Order: sequence, then C-alpha cells, then structure tokens
Amino acid sequence: MKKILILLSLLLILGCSSEQQKGINPRPNFDALWNYQQPDSTEIVFQKILKNLHDSAEMSYDQEYHVELLTQIARTQGLQGKFEQAFQTLNTADSLLQDNMLVPKIRYLLEKGRVYYSNKNLEEAKKFFLEAYQFGEKKDLEFYSVDAAHMLGIVAESQNQMKWNLIALDLAEKSEDPRCKKWLGALYNNIGWTFHDEGKFEKALAMFKKDLAWRQKNDDLVSILIAKWSVGRTLRSLNKNTEAMVIQQELVEDYQKNNMPISGYVLEELGELHLLQKSDEKAADYFRKAYKILSKDAWLQEFEKDRLERIKKLGKVNDQS
Repeated sequence: MKKILILLSLLLILGCSSEQQKGINPRPNFDALWNYQQPDSTEIVFQKILKNLHDSAEMSYDQEYHVELLTQIARTQGLQGKFEQAFQTLNTADSLLQDNMLVPKIRYLLEKGRVYYSNKNLEEAKKFFLEAYQFGEKKDLEFYSVDAAHMLGIVAESQNQMKWNLIALDLAEKSEDPRCKKWLGALYNNIGWTFHDEGKFEKALAMFKKDLAWRQKNDDLVSILIAKWSVGRTLRSLNKNTEAMVIQQELVEDYQKNNMPISGYVLEELGELHLLQKSDEKAADYFRKAYKILSKDAWLQEFEKDRLERIKKLGKVNDQS
C-alpha cells in the first residue's frame, strides 16, 4: 500500500519544464500528460511529442525543452523495465546538455537515479540523487531539491532515510512555491511508514493524520482513501482495533458510495481485524476476497510472497478456486 500511495502522490507533483515556467513555450506540457500507472502509453505520447519536435521548423527548436522531454521518456522506459533503452535516451539527453541548462541538468540527474533505482542498483541511484540534491541547493532549484531529497529518503541506508525525508519535508514546508507544497502528502506518507517500520507507531499515526488532513484539502479521492487506510492500519499496530475496524468499514462504504471497486488492502485489513476478534469465518471470507485482488499485484508477488501466501492460507483458497 505504501508504494501505491507514493506512486499516486507523484501524479500531482508536476513540475513544468523550464521554458513553460517562463510562459513562452507553446509546446505541450508533457509533465501534465504523465500517467505513472501506465508508463507504456505515456511513452507513446511523449515519443509523438518528440517526433513533432524533430519535424518542427528549425527556428522554433528549443534544446532545453528537448532535453527535459528526453529525461521523461527515459523515465517511462525505466518504469517499464526497458533499462538499456532508458540509458540510451539519457545518453542522448546528456549529449545535448549545456552549462546554462539548469533545470534540464537536474532533471537528467534525477531520472538517471530513478532508472538505476528501477533497475535495483541502489548505490548508483543514491549517487545521482545526491548529486541532484547538491546541484539543486547550489542553483536554488528547490522543487527539484525536494524531489532529490525525497528519493534519497527511499534509497539511502535505513539509518539515513529519516534524515533525508525530514530534509525534504523541511524544504517543502518552508517553501512558498505551490509546486513544492504538493510534495507534502508524499513526504508525510513516507515519514509515517519509516516511523511505522521502526515500531514508532504513535509518531507514525501523527504523520498519517497529517497526511490525511493534507490530502482532504488538496488531493484526489483515491489518495484520500489510501491515506485513510494508513491511519486505520497504524491503529491496528497500536492495538486500537475497535477504532481501526470503524475506519476500515467506513472505507468499504466510501468505495461503494463512489462506485469504486473495494481495495484489496482494505479487505485484507478487515480480515486481520476479524481474526483478532476470533471471528474466523468472517476473517476467512475477507482474506479470500482480498487474495482474489492482491494475488494480481505484481509488486506483492515480487516483494511480499510470504504475505500473499498467508492471505491465501487464511482465506482457505485452493488452486482450483
């Protein structure tokens, strides 16, 4: 659930390209066309923009725009696991960079780090995110500095993750740039889960409540529901199971009221809570429904196989079900 919220948060953290910020570039705002849940279709859109850029008249060519677009194409490729293509695209971007291109430079560094991260090379990813952070601080590119610190909060050694998350949070909270403020939801979430992983559940709950309040004012419905789930999940960690049950049941109603399919994570939580109440049959029913949904989650399949197997076992699911 944590990785989903991080992903959804990024949908609203859209920094315009350098020329678009100046209000003089009529080309498409490719940042606003991102769909992080569908990097393949996003790449197609970006490649069409790139083709139009190549086909345009020479007098209208904008090299900074070109470099930034290439960094985002590389990002789509990295998210698809097309790492060789992603690095080739970044090499092309690098060859076009000039010393005065500040935003294209930092976006190149960030996306090279993200491609390494997608390829599970955390050491190289960390190196590029650190360089991006230092460059952003030196050149006063605070939106991208927050991005870099936020990514360091993910890839750094566990003992350093909180430090980077708090650096990013401090930058975002102090900033007067509305785009920087859009990082707050993701940062509250990341810090909350870091506290949770450390067993500091009260601190985690406080951060998730901040996250929920922020999203209720600023965010989309899906992110609000996920943030609410995080509050409920942490209440269970605090053994406040009655309160946790109320929240998860409210979430069922929220999904139904908005004609949305119920999250498998909500169903899993209801299974866990009924199990604690010794309501074994109800628990099994929820686990069975949760498994039907979560067994299709590629991230869980790769990183939380034991969790999936537990849900399957508690749901009494057999391979013929």
